[in-house]
Amino acid sequence: MLQNAFFIGLLILVTLGFVGLLSDFLLPIFWAATFAVIFHPLYLRLRESLKGRSTLASSITILIIIAGVLVPGFLIASAVVREAAELYANIQSGQIDTAAAIAWIQAMMPQAFALANKVGIDLGAIQQNLTTLAVHASQRLGSSAIYAGQEAVRFTAMFFLMLYLLFFFLRDGRRLLELIIYALPIGDERERQLLSKFAEVSRATVKGTLLVGVIQGTLGGLFFWFLGIDGAAFWGVLMMVLSLVPALGPALVWLPAAIILFASGAVLKAIILVAAGVFIIGLVDNLLRPILVGRDTKMPDYLVLLSTLGGLTVFGISGFVIGPVIAAMFLAVWTMFEAEHQQSRPD
Repeated sequence: MLQNAFFIGLLILVTLGFVGLLSDFLLPIFWAATFAVIFHPLYLRLRESLKGRSTLASSITILIIIAGVLVPGFLIASAVVREAAELYANIQSGQIDTAAAIAWIQAMMPQAFALANKVGIDLGAIQQNLTTLAVHASQRLGSSAIYAGQEAVRFTAMFFLMLYLLFFFLRDGRRLLELIIYALPIGDERERQLLSKFAEVSRATVKGTLLVGVIQGTLGGLFFWFLGIDGAAFWGVLMMVLSLVPALGPALVWLPAAIILFASGAVLKAIILVAAGVFIIGLVDNLLRPILVGRDTKMPDYLVLLSTLGGLTVFGISGFVIGPVIAAMFLAVWTMFEAEHQQSRPD
């Protein structure tokens, strides 16, 4: 009995030490596993076409991922950094008037401003605060670009580590899963359910949330470019990120832009942007998100939203997948517990 207790304690201690040893590499491991789950069907088709040559199939799959996903992402990121720097310079030089929207509202609705002054709301101070906020935000963008450059070496190392792990996860993934199922002491059936839930939620979240965001950001960026708005790629990526917030996300970008267009006298452009935002960009979210995310993960929309926001807060950009995965695992474990508890309860 004492020997078993000591062995279990040693097992826990060694496991925690090993996890701590790999703590700086958990995100590359997670993303390698996620990409392996998403592209596993492609790998299987390639392996079948190559008559069972798994090493070659895994290598070709990684090349497809690099060419079709990672290279375009790198080019977009480069354009965003460049346009962020240009926006910072334009705001600093005064070419972009961040207070134009409030000035236009004041001219259009003087009664509203008079009422605000009566109840003690200083809209002039708000206007000044908006200008200060815009300058601070642009400075933050500039410093973020510098920080990103400083982190480029570390990111590159983690990127190649992820690709290296992805090769083995694709080629040997099924065997690794069987080893995990054999080693974990919580029951083979439970382990298969949990691993299946991880694959299901990872695939649905990336396929759904990312696809919705890419479509909304691309459409928003194209409309900004068509209307001659500076920094179209930057604003498009920002809309893609904000699309994680259902319904309102991209509107946090295109609606203020439309107000500024109205304020600057470009009424037709503003009307076009509002119409595109409501009937095209917004419609993508309303139609695709429930189909691709909520239905596939079998989670309600509010739980998907909360877990996504929580994941982004704790894990950064990777949290848009990690958050829903943790929430799905939470639901799966408690569902298993409830089912087994119901079976053990007497009639």
